[in-house]
Amino acid sequence: MPKMKTHRATKKRIKITGSGLVMRGRPGNSHLAPGKTQKRIRHLRKESTVSPADMKRIKKQVANIK
Repeated sequence: MPKMKTHRATKKRIKITGSGLVMRGRPGNSHLAPGKTQKRIRHLRKESTVSPADMKRIKKQVANIK
């Protein structure tokens, strides 16, 4: 059986922390900013963790990166 390949698009979008959490960027801050409050834009800059429901699938997609 061939080796599992890393899903390249997922690898570019996430980061795995030292404790094994998967961090992702928040959606909604790339355009249409005038309609959003400054507080909302500020909070969208911070990364958040991937939900536990998606964790298994995403870790399988990027199994080779540490």
